[in-house]
Amino acid sequence: MIDDVLADAKDRMSKAVEALRKELATIRTGRAHPGLIEHLRVEYYGAPTPLNQLATISVPEPRLLTIQPWDQQSLGAIEKAILKSDLGLNPNNDGNTIRLAIPQLTEERRKELVKVVHKKVEEGRVGVRNVRRDRHDELRRLQKEKEISEDAQYLAQEELQKLTDSFIQEVERVGEEKEAELLAV
Repeated sequence: MIDDVLADAKDRMSKAVEALRKELATIRTGRAHPGLIEHLRVEYYGAPTPLNQLATISVPEPRLLTIQPWDQQSLGAIEKAILKSDLGLNPNNDGNTIRLAIPQLTEERRKELVKVVHKKVEEGRVGVRNVRRDRHDELRRLQKEKEISEDAQYLAQEELQKLTDSFIQEVERVGEEKEAELLAV
């Protein structure tokens, strides 16, 4: 029973770290990467649709992304979605494809992006702590219903805290890697 609670906590915490990784992948670092735009929501026939479901995104050069929509009618909507996003990229539409040149990051923009990374890392920490709180409440409930002993609850809570600490360290490491990537010139 305690093992189930701890296994669930570990699973949910690892998902929180993975969500942080995906979130940080969308922050641009001066290099072209499809992850920058693939989850951008495009208004397509009245429904917000992820860009990767409307077009092929490729990286022909280190600082260039090309977007080849499957439906040429969606070119305008894709262009609008890119302009509305906070990416700071200007699409170049030639009628068939959209080209996105990734400019060099200025020092000021790098520092702004580092602040965004710190905010995302804090959200990741909060996510891990929320899992700990939920599982902690579950352990208390089990002890209250006499399904586990008080000693077992105490030991499980210690184990849960160790698990939480390790995942928070992982969140910190992921954030530091992204920060170093952003600050590298």
